[in-house]
Amino acid sequence: MSAGEEIRLTLTQEGAYSFRLDFHEHGVADLLTDEPTPLGEGRGPNPSRLLLASLGNCLAASLVFAMRKFNNQPGALRAEVSARMVRNDAGRWRIPRAQVQLHLAEGGGAHQHLERILEQFEAFCVVTQSVRDGIAVDVSVHDADGNMLLGDKSFEAGA
Repeated sequence: MSAGEEIRLTLTQEGAYSFRLDFHEHGVADLLTDEPTPLGEGRGPNPSRLLLASLGNCLAASLVFAMRKFNNQPGALRAEVSARMVRNDAGRWRIPRAQVQLHLAEGGGAHQHLERILEQFEAFCVVTQSVRDGIAVDVSVHDADGNMLLGDKSFEAGA
């Protein structure tokens, strides 16, 4: 991926709380998401699980990349991710903290420059650092006629 490249995906509702995700990537299968019962039918991961999967996947890939950069040949890495949903002061469910455990297939002594790798691999994880720094999310709602019902209308006006 190059700097400034736009990342796009499309979600289309298929059930009460299920959505089909199209990643707009050749060869990448769509993914069905769904909320667990009693809201949804639990036919796929929900957004909270996808967020945690993204953290674990990004950190694992960053560690593997860093290890290979220093001429290591790591075996299959395993990541375990956990979190608890809690209510915030407004009574809304949130994930205030996630735990990611990365498990190497070998002992630490099997890798060159491991201390240096461990000092820096997290900084290259786009997802983890984006979540840690906070992501500004601009939201707009449009009706079937293309009218903006919610959002920054100055953009539409050419401002």
